[in-house]
Amino acid sequence: MAAASAEGGMGNENLFQATESKDIVWKSISLTHIDYPAGDVIGFFLAWICLLPLAICCGFVTLIMFRRDLHTLSFFVGQICCELVNYVLKHIIKEYRPLHNHETTFTAYGMPSSHSQFMWFFATYSLLFVFVRLRRPGNSFSDTAWRVASVTGILVSAFLVSYGRVYLQYHTSRQVFWGSVLGIVLAGSWFAVVTLVATPLFPAIASW
Repeated sequence: MAAASAEGGMGNENLFQATESKDIVWKSISLTHIDYPAGDVIGFFLAWICLLPLAICCGFVTLIMFRRDLHTLSFFVGQICCELVNYVLKHIIKEYRPLHNHETTFTAYGMPSSHSQFMWFFATYSLLFVFVRLRRPGNSFSDTAWRVASVTGILVSAFLVSYGRVYLQYHTSRQVFWGSVLGIVLAGSWFAVVTLVATPLFPAIASW
Protein backbone atom coordinates (compact mmCIF):
# COMPACT_ATOMS: atom_id res chain seq x y z
CA MET A 1 0.00 0.00 0.00
CA ALA A 2 2.82 2.40 0.88
CA ALA A 3 4.58 1.56 -2.37
CA ALA A 4 1.40 2.26 -4.33
CA SER A 5 1.05 5.62 -2.60
CA ALA A 6 4.65 6.52 -3.42
CA GLU A 7 4.11 5.62 -7.06
CA GLY A 8 0.92 7.66 -7.10
CA GLY A 9 2.77 10.64 -5.65
CA MET A 10 5.50 10.33 -8.26
CA GLY A 11 2.88 10.15 -11.00
CA ASN A 12 1.15 13.28 -9.72
CA GLU A 13 4.46 15.13 -9.56
CA ASN A 14 5.31 14.16 -13.13
CA LEU A 15 1.83 15.18 -14.27
CA PHE A 16 2.23 18.55 -12.57
CA GLN A 17 5.61 19.11 -14.24
CA ALA A 18 4.16 18.21 -17.62
CA THR A 19 1.20 20.56 -17.14
CA GLU A 20 3.46 23.37 -15.97
CA SER A 21 5.63 23.04 -19.11
CA LYS A 22 2.80 23.08 -21.66
CA ASP A 23 3.18 26.81 -22.18
CA ILE A 24 6.55 26.14 -23.90
CA VAL A 25 6.30 25.78 -27.68
CA TRP A 26 8.54 22.94 -28.76
CA LYS A 27 10.09 22.65 -32.23
CA SER A 28 11.57 19.51 -33.71
CA ILE A 29 14.69 18.92 -35.78
CA SER A 30 13.01 17.45 -38.85
CA LEU A 31 15.67 14.83 -39.55
CA THR A 32 15.56 13.20 -36.12
CA HIS A 33 12.60 14.76 -34.30
CA ILE A 34 14.49 15.91 -31.23
CA ASP A 35 12.47 18.71 -29.63
CA TYR A 36 13.84 22.00 -28.39
CA PRO A 37 12.12 25.20 -27.20
CA ALA A 38 11.26 27.44 -30.15
CA GLY A 39 13.61 30.42 -30.41
CA ASP A 40 16.09 28.95 -27.91
CA VAL A 41 19.55 29.05 -29.53
CA ILE A 42 21.15 27.00 -26.73
CA GLY A 43 18.37 24.43 -26.96
CA PHE A 44 18.84 24.23 -30.74
CA PHE A 45 22.59 23.68 -30.32
CA LEU A 46 22.12 21.03 -27.63
CA ALA A 47 19.46 19.25 -29.70
CA TRP A 48 22.04 18.76 -32.46
CA ILE A 49 24.71 17.77 -29.94
CA CYS A 50 22.37 15.06 -28.66
CA LEU A 51 22.61 13.43 -32.10
CA LEU A 52 26.23 12.47 -31.44
CA PRO A 53 25.39 8.86 -30.47
CA LEU A 54 23.83 8.39 -33.92
CA ALA A 55 26.90 9.88 -35.61
CA ILE A 56 29.21 7.68 -33.53
CA CYS A 57 27.27 4.54 -34.49
CA CYS A 58 27.55 5.50 -38.17
CA GLY A 59 31.30 5.98 -37.66
CA PHE A 60 31.61 2.56 -36.03
CA VAL A 61 29.82 0.82 -38.90
CA THR A 62 31.93 2.63 -41.49
CA LEU A 63 35.22 1.78 -39.76
CA ILE A 64 34.25 -1.86 -39.29
CA MET A 65 33.22 -2.23 -42.93
CA PHE A 66 36.34 -0.65 -44.39
CA ARG A 67 39.05 -1.46 -41.83
CA ARG A 68 37.81 -4.80 -40.44
CA ASP A 69 39.70 -4.04 -37.24
CA LEU A 70 39.01 -6.35 -34.30
CA HIS A 71 39.66 -3.63 -31.72
CA THR A 72 37.05 -1.39 -33.34
CA LEU A 73 34.61 -4.30 -33.55
CA SER A 74 35.17 -5.11 -29.86
CA PHE A 75 34.58 -1.47 -28.96
CA PHE A 76 31.31 -1.45 -30.91
CA VAL A 77 30.13 -4.73 -29.38
CA GLY A 78 30.71 -3.24 -25.94
CA GLN A 79 28.76 -0.14 -26.94
CA ILE A 80 25.82 -2.30 -28.05
CA CYS A 81 25.94 -4.31 -24.83
CA CYS A 82 25.90 -1.03 -22.91
CA GLU A 83 22.69 -0.05 -24.69
CA LEU A 84 21.11 -3.44 -23.97
CA VAL A 85 21.92 -3.03 -20.27
CA ASN A 86 20.29 0.40 -20.36
CA TYR A 87 17.14 -0.98 -22.00
CA VAL A 88 16.80 -3.74 -19.41
CA LEU A 89 17.36 -1.35 -16.48
CA LYS A 90 14.81 1.15 -17.78
CA HIS A 91 12.14 -1.53 -17.87
CA ILE A 92 13.09 -2.84 -14.43
CA ILE A 93 13.27 0.54 -12.68
CA LYS A 94 10.36 2.11 -14.64
CA GLU A 95 11.10 5.66 -13.55
CA TYR A 96 9.35 8.20 -15.75
CA ARG A 97 10.90 11.10 -17.59
CA PRO A 98 10.33 14.59 -16.15
CA LEU A 99 8.20 15.76 -19.09
CA HIS A 100 5.48 13.96 -21.00
CA ASN A 101 4.53 16.45 -23.70
CA HIS A 102 7.46 15.62 -25.99
CA GLU A 103 5.69 14.14 -28.99
CA THR A 104 8.73 12.15 -30.11
CA THR A 105 9.77 10.43 -26.88
CA PHE A 106 10.09 6.74 -27.74
CA THR A 107 9.77 5.42 -24.19
CA ALA A 108 8.25 6.92 -21.07
CA TYR A 109 11.04 5.54 -18.89
CA GLY A 110 14.13 7.63 -18.30
CA MET A 111 16.23 5.92 -15.62
CA PRO A 112 19.06 5.69 -16.49
CA SER A 113 19.60 8.10 -19.38
CA SER A 114 20.63 6.09 -22.45
CA HIS A 115 22.29 9.09 -24.13
CA SER A 116 24.45 9.80 -21.09
CA GLN A 117 25.28 6.14 -20.63
CA PHE A 118 26.20 5.81 -24.31
CA MET A 119 28.41 8.90 -24.38
CA TRP A 120 30.24 8.19 -21.13
CA PHE A 121 30.88 4.61 -22.17
CA PHE A 122 32.32 5.91 -25.43
CA ALA A 123 34.36 8.63 -23.70
CA THR A 124 35.76 6.34 -21.00
CA TYR A 125 36.66 3.54 -23.39
CA SER A 126 38.27 6.04 -25.77
CA LEU A 127 40.33 7.52 -22.94
CA LEU A 128 41.54 4.08 -21.85
CA PHE A 129 42.23 2.99 -25.41
CA VAL A 130 44.26 6.12 -26.24
CA PHE A 131 46.32 6.28 -23.06
CA VAL A 132 46.64 2.56 -22.26
CA ARG A 133 46.27 0.52 -25.43
CA LEU A 134 48.03 3.00 -27.73
CA ARG A 135 50.70 4.01 -25.23
CA ARG A 136 54.19 3.87 -26.68
CA PRO A 137 57.52 4.69 -24.99
CA GLY A 138 59.09 7.92 -26.15
CA ASN A 139 56.00 9.53 -27.65
CA SER A 140 56.67 12.95 -29.16
CA PHE A 141 55.14 16.11 -27.73
CA SER A 142 52.90 16.53 -30.78
CA ASP A 143 51.64 12.97 -30.44
CA THR A 144 50.86 13.47 -26.75
CA ALA A 145 49.18 16.80 -27.46
CA TRP A 146 47.03 15.16 -30.14
CA ARG A 147 45.96 12.44 -27.72
CA VAL A 148 45.09 14.92 -24.98
CA ALA A 149 43.16 17.16 -27.39
CA SER A 150 41.22 14.22 -28.82
CA VAL A 151 40.22 12.81 -25.45
CA THR A 152 39.37 16.27 -24.11
CA GLY A 153 37.06 16.85 -27.07
CA ILE A 154 35.31 13.54 -26.48
CA LEU A 155 34.88 14.25 -22.75
CA VAL A 156 33.46 17.71 -23.47
CA SER A 157 31.06 16.15 -25.99
CA ALA A 158 29.89 13.61 -23.40
CA PHE A 159 29.28 16.39 -20.90
CA LEU A 160 27.33 18.47 -23.42
CA VAL A 161 25.11 15.55 -24.39
CA SER A 162 24.43 14.79 -20.73
CA TYR A 163 23.66 18.42 -19.98
CA GLY A 164 21.49 18.66 -23.09
CA ARG A 165 19.26 15.80 -21.94
CA VAL A 166 18.47 17.72 -18.75
CA TYR A 167 18.21 21.11 -20.47
CA LEU A 168 15.77 19.76 -23.05
CA GLN A 169 13.77 18.08 -20.26
CA TYR A 170 14.13 14.53 -21.53
CA HIS A 171 15.72 13.44 -18.24
CA THR A 172 16.17 14.53 -14.67
CA SER A 173 19.67 15.30 -13.43
CA ARG A 174 19.54 12.09 -11.37
CA GLN A 175 18.73 9.98 -14.42
CA VAL A 176 21.63 11.56 -16.31
CA PHE A 177 24.01 11.15 -13.37
CA TRP A 178 23.35 7.43 -12.98
CA GLY A 179 23.46 6.89 -16.73
CA SER A 180 26.89 8.53 -16.78
CA VAL A 181 28.16 6.48 -13.83
CA LEU A 182 26.91 3.25 -15.38
CA GLY A 183 28.53 4.10 -18.72
CA ILE A 184 31.89 4.75 -17.03
CA VAL A 185 31.75 1.51 -15.01
CA LEU A 186 30.71 -0.60 -17.99
CA ALA A 187 33.41 0.94 -20.19
CA GLY A 188 36.15 0.20 -17.66
CA SER A 189 34.91 -3.36 -17.22
CA TRP A 190 34.61 -4.00 -20.95
CA PHE A 191 38.04 -2.54 -21.64
CA ALA A 192 39.54 -4.90 -19.07
CA VAL A 193 37.80 -7.89 -20.68
CA VAL A 194 38.92 -6.90 -24.18
CA THR A 195 42.51 -6.18 -23.08
CA LEU A 196 43.06 -9.20 -20.86
CA VAL A 197 40.87 -11.83 -22.51
CA ALA A 198 40.04 -10.95 -26.11
CA THR A 199 43.20 -9.20 -27.35
CA PRO A 200 45.49 -12.26 -26.92
CA LEU A 201 43.04 -14.17 -29.15
CA PHE A 202 42.98 -11.56 -31.93
CA PRO A 203 45.92 -13.03 -33.96
CA ALA A 204 44.20 -16.42 -34.05
CA ILE A 205 40.85 -14.87 -34.96
CA ALA A 206 42.41 -12.74 -37.70
CA SER A 207 43.96 -15.84 -39.27
CA TRP A 208 40.60 -17.56 -39.79
